[in-house]
Amino acid sequence: NVDYAGEIRNGQLDCGFDTYFGISASLDMPPYVYIHDRTPTEVATVEKAFFRKGPAGKSFEAVDVLPEFTKQAVNLIGDRSAAAKEGTPFFLYLPLNAPHTPIVPSPEWKGKSGISDYADFAMQVDWTVGQVLEALDKNGIADNTLIIFTADNGCSPAANIPQLQAAGHEPSYIYRGHKADIFEGGHRIPFLVRWPGKVKPGTKSDQLVGQFDLIATCADLLGTKLPDTAGEDSVSFLPALLGTDTGPIRDQLVSQSINGSFAIRQGKWKLALCAGSGGWSPPRPGKDDHSGLPEFQLFDVSTDPGETKNLSAEHPDRVASMKAMMEQLIARGRSTPGSDQANDVPIELLKPVPNPAKKKAAEPKKK
Repeated sequence: NVDYAGEIRNGQLDCGFDTYFGISASLDMPPYVYIHDRTPTEVATVEKAFFRKGPAGKSFEAVDVLPEFTKQAVNLIGDRSAAAKEGTPFFLYLPLNAPHTPIVPSPEWKGKSGISDYADFAMQVDWTVGQVLEALDKNGIADNTLIIFTADNGCSPAANIPQLQAAGHEPSYIYRGHKADIFEGGHRIPFLVRWPGKVKPGTKSDQLVGQFDLIATCADLLGTKLPDTAGEDSVSFLPALLGTDTGPIRDQLVSQSINGSFAIRQGKWKLALCAGSGGWSPPRPGKDDHSGLPEFQLFDVSTDPGETKNLSAEHPDRVASMKAMMEQLIARGRSTPGSDQANDVPIELLKPVPNPAKKKAAEPKKK
């Protein structure tokens, strides 16, 4: 009993945005319609399957989404540029559907890479970025605009990683694992910044940051103090952007795999509080046998960024101290200074991993 023509609440307009154009979730999740502000642009009256089958608008096609997002972004820049020049700035958040599944490069981009549809789709993302940059230039606001380009996780196996590797492209670079894993290949992502007159072109930073640091950074940029109940794990990296940082911006950083396994970074050390990948690469939880594997994985990512040597047995004190730090962060409900906060859900420090052999043995025999 879903009203696909109804007004949408608790969405972007209820979180501070003036206007919204997008889709309801990832492009592999129905309903497949565009949403403008609070209303679908057409009612989902048919069923389509771009990845998962579900309700869709009759004219909605997955292949059109990236070009449409690009057009909408370019148009918004044009609409807001005059006011921006007069002192009314704007914030544009442009999360792309590419190169996520479904992998659907536009016809004019198919075959461009000479490798695969996924590589073609990635090239089309480059084109989208170029269109945005060109719009800023054409409207005369490029020199007063901060641009951040980043990604949400490492490369997905849906990209057909062996095919990319055969063509000489290593999507995880030197890092182990990929999307969903606790390993660096699941979490090391591009983070590019252009800010004329503020960020020196061609510079690089070795600061440890996470995307959750964007909220504190933006607040810092605007001279706004976050309330104690917001951005509990966010640290401003504005000094790193401006080149005024004189030491580490944060002393630890927590990440998670898709099954909820934790890892904590502290300086050069990374402690994974799980025996395997916690994700989709071997050893996979519930798929591969973890018996005989060390309970924890400790890596010196300064000398071993590929996480090839587990040092937990050689440094038990380091493991104990970082585990205790993780326990303290969970207990406090935050990793930054401030009052303790309640966690939204109960948190398990160590995720139980079912033994696939025992699981299979427990399954009823087929007759």
